Amino acid sequence: MNLFRALGLAVILSAAASAASAYKVELTSATSVGGTQLQPGQYKVEVTGDKAVFTSGKKVVAETPVTVETGAKKYSDTQVSTINSTMQSIAVGGTTMKIVLKAK
Repeated sequence: MNLFRALGLAVILSAAASAASAYKVELTSATSVGGTQLQPGQYKVEVTGDKAVFTSGKKVVAETPVTVETGAKKYSDTQVSTINSTMQSIAVGGTTMKIVLKAK
């Protein structure tokens, strides 16, 4: 019986470890993400491994490769960094995580 409990716990932990992390981002102006132009508005960003998927409602609107960095201290609020209207990174408020977009 203990073997089944251990296997069940391993499956649960494995599923939790592979679960994606999702964050909300508000864009105040048109912004390019992974070659796709996003209009101002609120988006959900889901990071799985080395990829970020941007959704608006239930529709996937952009995907791009990313790396995740850890800052020295927590960001007070979510901050989107852009250069020439192209998204470079997202510092996730309340965490030390920074999502850095890679050029395609």
